[in-house]
Amino acid sequence: MRSAPTILHLDMDAFYASVEQASKPSLRGKAVIVGGLGPRGVVATASYEARRFGVHSAMPTAQARRLCPNGAYLIPRFSLYRQVSDLVMALLRELSPLVEPLSLDEAFVDLEAGGVAFDAHSARATGERLRADIRAATGLSGSVGLAGSKMLAKVASEEAKPAGLLLIEPGTERELLAPMSVRTLPGVGPATGEHLRRAGITTVGDLVEAGEDELVRMVGRAHGTGLYRMALGLDDRPVVAERDAKSVSVEDTFDVDLHDRVRIRGEVQRLAHRCVQRLRGSGHSGRTIVLKVRRYDFSTLTRSETLRGPTDDPGVVREAASRLLEAVDTTGGVRLLGVGVTGLADYTQEDLFAQSLAAVPGSPPDAEGEAAAAPGTDASGAGAGAAGPPGGTEGAEGRAGAPQDAEPPPGRDGAAERRWAAGSDVRHALYGPGWVQGSGVGRVTVRFEQPGSPPGRVRTFRVDDPELEPSDPLPLVGEGGPGAECAAGPGGPDAG
Repeated sequence: MRSAPTILHLDMDAFYASVEQASKPSLRGKAVIVGGLGPRGVVATASYEARRFGVHSAMPTAQARRLCPNGAYLIPRFSLYRQVSDLVMALLRELSPLVEPLSLDEAFVDLEAGGVAFDAHSARATGERLRADIRAATGLSGSVGLAGSKMLAKVASEEAKPAGLLLIEPGTERELLAPMSVRTLPGVGPATGEHLRRAGITTVGDLVEAGEDELVRMVGRAHGTGLYRMALGLDDRPVVAERDAKSVSVEDTFDVDLHDRVRIRGEVQRLAHRCVQRLRGSGHSGRTIVLKVRRYDFSTLTRSETLRGPTDDPGVVREAASRLLEAVDTTGGVRLLGVGVTGLADYTQEDLFAQSLAAVPGSPPDAEGEAAAAPGTDASGAGAGAAGPPGGTEGAEGRAGAPQDAEPPPGRDGAAERRWAAGSDVRHALYGPGWVQGSGVGRVTVRFEQPGSPPGRVRTFRVDDPELEPSDPLPLVGEGGPGAECAAGPGGPDAG
């Protein structure tokens, strides 16, 4: 434990939903739910307004619709979230070389290592300045926790929500933690929490009173000892600037179980191509190809193949994933597919396998990797434009690691019926930029507005209107800085 609160934890407030509200003026102050929109979709995050109806992350979207039928349900726009995250992380790195990102919207910072804080006064000033800088750069709010350890800094940021700052002075930890629920502590999930509740232990103070020996008897030595130390506020973990990736993977959950073997093979090849794109984007290659198949009965099978050397060759990964699929029984249907690469290295070993594969007539070239997918399908299996949250439609916001690739474009040029997913960006030749409010029966409804503008007008078009095209997201903040309406202030769409 440090003698000064110089470890900072930042957690952006309802990150995905707040980005959507800042980007779409008509949604400010409204219930916004971001996630998979299909029958098997899952909520990635919900705005504060939606949480008042009981909606929360990891909840099935169908259940969320029952609780909050008038909310705005939108696909995630990961390309925009990454852009905003990059701005926030850059601000953190201006404070210290020791920044430990946990996800797109969450990170630890060692302020002492950056020479910007050595006591409570300078730490608080740094935290307040960071919150102001984040609002100026993105128009969004974040909650800041400051303490002498990582665990306490994270507890503090959670207590500070929404849009607040809490500093825990070293020496006051036990008094602060004592009345809090045991679920406040890292590693205490529903099962452990219920086990402790049955033993009459519901608060952190109860954990301290029970003692280390009793906790070890109840939950095992490793977990019991760790729980007791955390209850005392003890945590000596350092802020680690770089986290070495152990694997890169992508997976998709399908709205309807897949039965056609040719379709399943095509989906595996498409996932392999996306996985290699992410692998290359991270500057890695890998030796072991992994295939994940979740069947109709929720049983999950994992198969892997280790190559002679690390590779980032799309053809090699596709062929390996296809070979692995041949050993899997898909009778009865497939609910989820995933392709991953492990055994990562920061270089690529040119092996004979990759070279020989490239010379085989008919091997699919890199540029055609996405063509292996069945026409009109995407991450959710529901048609172009419907995307799920990180890690597929069974993910949730706040998960450590990289999110899914950017959502697919909402239409296919030249198609008789283009599908436009709610929340996706568009541009009309006459009316300019806007976003899709909904579509159906051959029509698509678009609201024409952009960050910093007043709420815009709604117009309806044919789904194949040649003047309406998919578009890239607009930045949340222009050169003039965020408008008053662009920021999500206290009492607005702020939650974590």
